[in-house]
Amino acid sequence: MEVQTKTIDCTLTVSFRGELDHHAARETVTALERAVDAALPMHLTLDFGGVTFMDSSGIAVVMRAFRRMSALGGRLELINVPAQAKKVFDAAGITARVPMGT
Repeated sequence: MEVQTKTIDCTLTVSFRGELDHHAARETVTALERAVDAALPMHLTLDFGGVTFMDSSGIAVVMRAFRRMSALGGRLELINVPAQAKKVFDAAGITARVPMGT
């Protein structure tokens, strides 16, 4: 799993590429937390456009980001979520808590 970050003003965008499964989840969460701690954004966008496969480990990644952004008083948005990953998020109720954009 490749994790890329970009910060513009108070918005941090974290882009994922590859498979987000239990093998990649721990280092993905670590990279995400480091990026958020460095930027302290008010808006965090997670870009799933490069994700080729995701299992339930992706739920943990999103929930960690959601809790961190809530603690900062900021907001979280998911973008470019592939159909397979959206099914995982829908089944877990993530889409009811976290907005999804295009």
